[in-house]
Amino acid sequence: MDVLGVLNLGEVGVYFSKMAMFPVFDLAYYIVSILYLKYEPGAVEVSRKSPVASWLCAMLYCFGSYILADIILGVCPVDYFHNNTHILLATAVWYLVFYCPLNLFYKCVAFLPVKLVLVALKEVVRARKIAAGVHHAHHAYHHGYIIMVITGYVKGSGVALMANFEQLLRGVWKPETNEILNMSFPTKASLYGALLFTLQEAHLLPVSKSTLICVFTLFMATSKVFMTARHSHGSPFALVESWVCHLLFGSPLASADDHHAPAAAAAPVSPVKTKEELSEGTRKRKAKKAE
Repeated sequence: MDVLGVLNLGEVGVYFSKMAMFPVFDLAYYIVSILYLKYEPGAVEVSRKSPVASWLCAMLYCFGSYILADIILGVCPVDYFHNNTHILLATAVWYLVFYCPLNLFYKCVAFLPVKLVLVALKEVVRARKIAAGVHHAHHAYHHGYIIMVITGYVKGSGVALMANFEQLLRGVWKPETNEILNMSFPTKASLYGALLFTLQEAHLLPVSKSTLICVFTLFMATSKVFMTARHSHGSPFALVESWVCHLLFGSPLASADDHHAPAAAAAPVSPVKTKEELSEGTRKRKAKKAE
């Protein structure tokens, strides 16, 4: 029995799951992805010095999840690039975001009300990609549930997982920003979504796929829009994860003091600067006395 059938979400879910993503939703996905690329330190400078490197970074932001999923499933990693329409659309967005006169296009899409709409549309694509990744892996490996989870996870957050490689294209190397070590909300949500869709494919979750896509998309879009509007980098899962990790893995419980940890860690730097300043002052006094 469909648990959510009593809520009359079945028909809505079927209609929603059959909606075409191209061009509106895909366009929003490309705009937000390349917008986030422009936020990265040094991305604008790279676009001026090396447009080719900037374009490659933009393509990774747009299609990185497809490339990584193809590698995992043993498919040619450049297979998706035969979709000329998508490549041209993403390229046009990249050019407008970085090179539009007076930054007009960037200012329009970065305007908060417009950005919130685009972010919501992007999450629709993310949810659909997770479901498609799990479904694709299910056809290749009928009982490979771990492979289904990994493929769906990669399809939803492949861009973040390839961030270190993308940084190399921009001449940056920050291994401490590894997404596995510091998982953001979209990455965590992609993992949980992949688990849900895998359970649904295994018929262990009494919900139809169309209904699950609809509910998960609603959750993702609502959460991301709310976080974007508040300029928040937190996670709705933080409290639950804190208790679960504490009980299962002995991790310390998160507290308000954790937010002050970076400042506390940075505090020892100031005495070093003070000593350098004192040493510099001492040298100047000695030089003056010698004169």
